[in-house]
Amino acid sequence: MLSAQAGSVDRTVHDAPPNFVKADPAGAEQVAPGIRRQLLGYGDALMGARVWFSEGAVGEMHAHPHTQMSYVESGTFKVTVGDEEQVLSAGDSFFVPSQSPHGAVCLEAGVLIDVFSPAREDFIPNRGGV
Repeated sequence: MLSAQAGSVDRTVHDAPPNFVKADPAGAEQVAPGIRRQLLGYGDALMGARVWFSEGAVGEMHAHPHTQMSYVESGTFKVTVGDEEQVLSAGDSFFVPSQSPHGAVCLEAGVLIDVFSPAREDFIPNRGGV
């Protein structure tokens, strides 16, 4: 089988992400009440996702081994990283070190652009992800 493998993330041709992605909230995957996620692309070392939040939606506190950077494209969010909490709006961003507890509450409907390193295998369809 042909492969576009890049390290440990096996990107076979039939399931490799496209090189270009158009925003598609209707086609995005529901991952929690009021939260939809669309993968923007991934390889072994990097993954990007666009995440739409309805007002009041909660990204529960959690931690993972991946380093994360998130950019607020639109809306307003109360974001917690470790022991710190800030209200962020369009144009703001936050950084999450590996294994740091973090979460967000959407105060005004909006979109986050999340970037992870390395890629989140648990987000890739047909690999046990949602």
